[in-house]
Formats: sequence, C-alpha cells, structure tokens
Amino acid sequence: MNAVIPTSRRDFLKQTALAGGGLVIAFVVPAANRFAHAQETAAAAPFVPNAFLRIAADDSITVLLAHSEMGQGIWTSLPMLIAEELDADWSKLRVEHAPAAPAYAHAMFGMQMTGGSSTISSEFDRYRQAGAMARALLVQAAATRLGVAVTDCRTESGKVIAGEQSLRYGELVDDASKLAAPASVILKEPKDWKLIGKSSRRLDTPEKITGRAGFGIDVRFEGLLTAVVLRAPIFGGSVKSVDSKAAMLVPGVRRVIQVPSGVAVVADHYWAAKLGRDALAVEWEPGPNAGLDSEAMRLQFRELAASEGLQVTQAGDAPAALSAATAVLEAEYVVPYLAHAPMEPLNCTVKIDADACEIWTGTQFQTMDQMVAAQITGLKPEQVRINTTFLGGGFGRRATPVSDFVTEAVHVAKEAGAPVKTVWSREDDIRGGYYRPMYLHRARVVLGEDGMPSAWDHSIVGQSILAGTPFEPMMVKDGIDGTSIEGVADSAYLKAVANHRVQLHSPRTGIPVLWWRSVGHTHTAFVMETLVDELAQRAGKSPLEYRRQLLKDHPRHLAALNLAAEKIAWDTSKPLMGRARGIAVHESFGSVVAEIAEVSIERGQIRVHRVVAAIDCGVAVNPDGVVAQLESAIAFGLGAALYSSLSFKEGRVQESNFHDYRVLRLSEMPLIEAHIVASSAPPSGVGEPGTPPIAPAVANAVAALTGQRLRELPLRPTA
Repeated sequence: MNAVIPTSRRDFLKQTALAGGGLVIAFVVPAANRFAHAQETAAAAPFVPNAFLRIAADDSITVLLAHSEMGQGIWTSLPMLIAEELDADWSKLRVEHAPAAPAYAHAMFGMQMTGGSSTISSEFDRYRQAGAMARALLVQAAATRLGVAVTDCRTESGKVIAGEQSLRYGELVDDASKLAAPASVILKEPKDWKLIGKSSRRLDTPEKITGRAGFGIDVRFEGLLTAVVLRAPIFGGSVKSVDSKAAMLVPGVRRVIQVPSGVAVVADHYWAAKLGRDALAVEWEPGPNAGLDSEAMRLQFRELAASEGLQVTQAGDAPAALSAATAVLEAEYVVPYLAHAPMEPLNCTVKIDADACEIWTGTQFQTMDQMVAAQITGLKPEQVRINTTFLGGGFGRRATPVSDFVTEAVHVAKEAGAPVKTVWSREDDIRGGYYRPMYLHRARVVLGEDGMPSAWDHSIVGQSILAGTPFEPMMVKDGIDGTSIEGVADSAYLKAVANHRVQLHSPRTGIPVLWWRSVGHTHTAFVMETLVDELAQRAGKSPLEYRRQLLKDHPRHLAALNLAAEKIAWDTSKPLMGRARGIAVHESFGSVVAEIAEVSIERGQIRVHRVVAAIDCGVAVNPDGVVAQLESAIAFGLGAALYSSLSFKEGRVQESNFHDYRVLRLSEMPLIEAHIVASSAPPSGVGEPGTPPIAPAVANAVAALTGQRLRELPLRPTA
C-alpha cells in the first residue's frame, strides 16, 4: 500500500509543468525537512513534494490539491493558507485536483488520500511554507531587477512593492524560477494574518451553481459507452448461469459481459444499460452468507458481549467492584448497519490503451485506485492516470481499501474493449455493501457515594473495518481494531474511573464494512453520552453540571460545553412548553464538539427544532467553512439518529432506496446555531466531529421530555 512508484525528479517536474510555464514551488514531506524548487540546478539531495503551487505570467496562481474536494471546503481553505503567506491577489487564485503520483502522498498516511478529517491539520504548515517560499523568491527577483535591497521590498495583493515602484508577480516568475531557494522561510505571526481566521467565500461555489463543476457522473467524450452491473443479491454469491438474449434485444445495448463482481451490460447510454440489465436472466450461487439475518446477528452479538473478549484497556479491578456493588446500572445499546448514501451514486469512467489507462472518478483513495488499475491492466502504476473530479459526497464510501468501484469499472472497460463509464443506481448503492458496521455495547456501571462512577465494565461487539485489508498490519494491534473502540477506550469520562475495563469482540459476518463519517465515534459517542446522562439522572444532578464535574480536568471539553450552554442559555432559560433539551459533548479527530438539541414529540415521531453547537477545532482557517461543516455533520447524523437502518433477511439487504432507507429531509432540518471556540492551537478535524454528538443529544432530550431511555438507533419512542 505504501509502495513508492519510481520516477525521476526531472520527469515528474516535466509532467506537472505541462499546464504552462512559470514558477513551480514544491511542498516537501516533513522527513526531508526542507524545500526545493523546480529547477534542474537546485540542490541535488532528493525530496518528495506532495503538492505544488504554480504562478503563471498572467498573474494566475494555481494550487494543485493532493486531496479531494467532496463538499468539505478544502478547495478554498487550502488556497487560503498559500494566499496568506504569498500575499496573493485572491481573485487570481485557481485550484485543480492533482494527478495521482507519489509526490502527493498524505504526510501522515503515506498515500494519496482524503479522510480522517485530516486535510487542514496535515497541510497547515506545508501550504503556508509553500506560499512563503514563493513570496521569498519573488521578492528576491524583484529586488534584483529594481536594484534595491530585499529588506526594502514588501508584498501586497500579488505585487512586490519598493517605494514608488512595483512589479506584478506574473512579471517576476521567469526571474524567480532561476533563483536558488532559501534554506528556510519565516512564516507570518498570527497577529499579522489577513486571511486565516477570516471567513472566505468558497472558490468552488460559482462552478457548482452554474453547472460548470465536473463530477464523475458528468464525464462525457466521443466513443464513451455506459455500463451497469448486476451484482449478486447476497454478499459472497457468484454467477451460476447467464441468459443475455433478452438484454441484447434492448436498443442501444452493445455487450453483456461477465466480470468478477457480476454481469455488466454495456450500452450507448445509461437507460439502455439499465433496461438491458433488467432483462437479464441470471442464476446465482448464493455462497456462504445466505443465512444472514439481523435478528440472529443481534442474538449472537449479545452472547458475545456477555463473554470474555479481547482486553482493550483496564485500571483497578472493575469485575470485583461490580460484584461487590449493591446497585449496578446495566445497559445494552445497539446501532445498525448504515449505508453512506452520497447524493452522487458511485461511478467511474475508464479508457484503456495499449500503454496507458486513464480514469475519471470522484475518489478519496487515488493511490489505491492507481495500484489496482495497474494490476488489472498489466501496466505500471505510473501508466495509470487518475483524473479526480469533484465528489458529490463521499463520507468514506469512496475510500475503500480494495477500490471496489474502480476495480469493477476497470474490469468492465477491459472486457468491453472500449471506454466505459460504469454507473451505480441508488439501489446498487444502498445494497452494494461497505457499510458502517452494526455494533452492540454492554455497559455496567457503579456509582460511588459522591454520585460519580466508581466502576465501569464495557464490552463492544462489532465487525472490524480493517480486518483483511492492507491497513490491518498497521492499524490492528493484538486483534484490536482501534476504529471499533475509539471514543470509549480513550474517553475522558473513563479515564477518571478508578476501576474500569473495556473489552472487544470482532465477529466476522461476511458483510463488507467500511468507515462512515466519524467512523467508530458514530456509535461510541451515542453510548457514552447517553450513559453519562443516565448516570447524572441517577445521581440527582443536572446533565450539564455532572459533565462539568467529570470533565473538570479537560479544558477543551469544558470550553465547548460551556459555550454551547451559554449560547442556548441552558442555566437561565424558562421551562419549554412541550419541548425538552438534551446535551452531549465528544472529542474526535482532535476536535471537541458540544451539541444541545431541542426536541418535541409530534404524532409519535421525534421532531428536532433547534441545535446549538460549539466546536474547538484549534485555528479555524475559514470560519464559514467550519460552520458549514458543523451544519452538514449534524444533518448527516440526524438522518442516522432518526431514520437510517439496514436490515438482513435470508442473506439479502431489505432496503433499497430513500423511501425505505430514510435520510433527513429538507423539511425536517432544524435551526442550527454553530459557534467556534476561540483557539490558537493547531487546526484539527472539522468534517466529521459534528456527527457523533447529535444522536445522544437528541436521545437525551427525548429522555428529559418523556422519561424514556432510548438505547438503540434509530431512535423510536414508544407511545
């Protein structure tokens, strides 16, 4: 997975400079500890840049993003970092997705990818350094041309200014490209920032509202065919026989071909391919998973939770403390399998030639896609070109370790002998696997005389996301998948409990699973925050004050919690008529988010009217972007909290589209007030941390309103 594709510095720079002449600044990986610029006479020591800044003679400034824009706003926030240090003219900024190449590997993960809410945190220093390096070279070039000292020059809005003289950056790029890069650059002090920390309008908005933005599903060119694939209705099933005569009679259908994932119908356009697929007569071998049943899995998970599992963490002697206790709170929590359901269904266009393979798709995993395409076609990885388009949502689904939808599309194009765009329908997406796993938690807690937990025994049961993937050797230790237990094992609440133990069971079910927006925190936050709320009730304390006591040694949690409480006037507001509020605070991806939900029950259904949220994400590069992501994460999480659930019967997924796999609808969107905790700490995650607290906040509000403790998602109050 971390293989480095050999390429010479000369060849790489030639390829990345094809878009036009100018000054190219390389971003360096931390191990190299220096920068180099795109000139053959630069320092001979090798380096591996991971993104580039290009300044052209027409003053345009192009930032090549190693990461994928899927609605999270990095198309704007990353260029802001460069523009800040470069003193660029913001109107001249242009952005492109970078090609797939080792130079664009993620600094933390060693491969080109987007995920883990890590883009800004991983690039904050490098992008600023790249801007500062470009500025230093431009100033040096201007000083030489104007015959002044470098110290006599300043920069502003895309110009170098010395007294009454000024030169545009575009006028200086040729001179600057001939200069040796300085060994180091000095970054601006936060007090001097003009862009960072100020809200900026998104650079991709005009493209999207005018329809110019290119998504994968929009790819078109002469000779391109479209395919849909009929896949086994049971995971692990295979084709036994195919009768394609009726499919071939559909006007526009060109070919019916068998690929490893099923049977593909290749046609002139989507509708012909879809009708052709409907006409197929396929007999399936059901495989080993024909007996999959949701209720049976629940019983199996419950039995496992009551047995000894793998030891994750412990302190003191929780079992002994529980045995000696006269009163124990025992609770079971269940969360279902979930589909990602991005608005743009999966799609991938592939064109294969004798010595090249070109792919157009919205992907989060360029390196993996490049490698699997090379294996299938027999080409070298560097002969596979990935054109990353905008993503119409990802949430982790476009980051599969096996690159499933890209692998399938490459197989289809190879067998078809023509360029093909393979498109998934909504039903394909809902039933196609790679779900957030089902989890069952069993928790037993004892309260001390002070009302605080004195013993806590916690068992988690659910599939490992990483088992059987290339990530397993690095991220599964002693059989423990860290993504299954994050948010419990490292909980700020648990650390304060003298006697605690966490155990894990990771059963294999045959259902393909994957990270889903906020990964393990999707279920652990729900359990921990509703459980703490119930403990507060038993201790006779307010849920806010109880958390304040438990988190007294965690200032970031307290800051987010107190800000949310202040903004909703938790301590001073009058009783609500027919409504109640619930609170939750959770740390994930380096950020802490507190959310307070105001709910009512209408015709037996939960109605969320208002959510007040506060986030401590360190430096908020683009506050508007942070607020937008909090709103997005809350909406995404509310869908799962109130509606979304996948079930299995006789091996088959029962849901198929948005009529039975419900997500939040526009009319159900609550008023959201998002607030940012002022911080000078390094930036941390924003795209995912807003999702985990919303389900427990709503559940706690329902408990306050009705007295019902709902321990299963989606939340369904009884009459």
